[in-house]
Amino acid sequence: MPLAQLVVSGVLIGALYSLIAVGLNLVFGVLRVVNFAHGELVMLSMFAAYFLHQWWNIDPFLSVLITAPAGFLLGALVYVVVLRPIMGKGFFVQVFATLGLSLLLLNGMLYLVSGTYRTVTTSYTDNTVRIFGTVVSTTRLAAFGVAVVVALALWAYLHHTTWGRAIRATAQDPAAASTLGISVDRIYLLTVAVSAAIAAVAGSLLVPIIPIYPGVGEQLVLVGFVVVVLGGLGSFGGALAGGLLIGVIETVSGYFIGEAVKQACYFIALIIVLLLRPAGLFGTRGAEEFRVA
Repeated sequence: MPLAQLVVSGVLIGALYSLIAVGLNLVFGVLRVVNFAHGELVMLSMFAAYFLHQWWNIDPFLSVLITAPAGFLLGALVYVVVLRPIMGKGFFVQVFATLGLSLLLLNGMLYLVSGTYRTVTTSYTDNTVRIFGTVVSTTRLAAFGVAVVVALALWAYLHHTTWGRAIRATAQDPAAASTLGISVDRIYLLTVAVSAAIAAVAGSLLVPIIPIYPGVGEQLVLVGFVVVVLGGLGSFGGALAGGLLIGVIETVSGYFIGEAVKQACYFIALIIVLLLRPAGLFGTRGAEEFRVA
């Protein structure tokens, strides 16, 4: 397989990794909370899209119109029930709370649907198009396109709307934002809800591409964390670039070295980057610090 073909395939799947990482980065950048349950939010969306397709023959891409609003509401619920009570309680409390939520959702789905692998096949699953001499899966290309649109929409929302500016102001200094009349608690709720909606979009887009099973969230959030650290904690552009880079490394190493070691390859890349730039490709020093009340 030509290298160009592998790079294109890596970029296409990398865009979905970027989308997952953007959601993780958004919560960390604003709340300074590492949400270990983010992968399970993606997993729940994948199952929702799967059952929507099985029961009512709704296309996985169209299911975004249902899963994204549902993810938004679920994210708001997660903030109210899990995150709000632990804000300012310290790093380890936050870790165990989100890790506990992750295990609860994982085991809940294992109980309800078992660990069976499920796949979705659509009328266009095997369709391909030729772009600049490379053969591209139509499904992956469409998922890439939607992921890019969602990422651009989020960037525009954060930079050109009142609520978006309030989120950025809260991320920079919650105390100063509060003195300006911004409800920090409401911004936190909105941030987690938007992050969960993005996770839901990513989940629906992944359904036609990878198998669906309860443990898939653990795999995806691991990639998401690598992307976030590689790109730089709290960096929107870093999450996008890191996701594309990890996608390419994963695809190329999986083909030339072996599927079994592709994870090791992007961890090696992560270590090299951190040795050269401890804050990540686009991160700034001090971004990893946690705010504790």
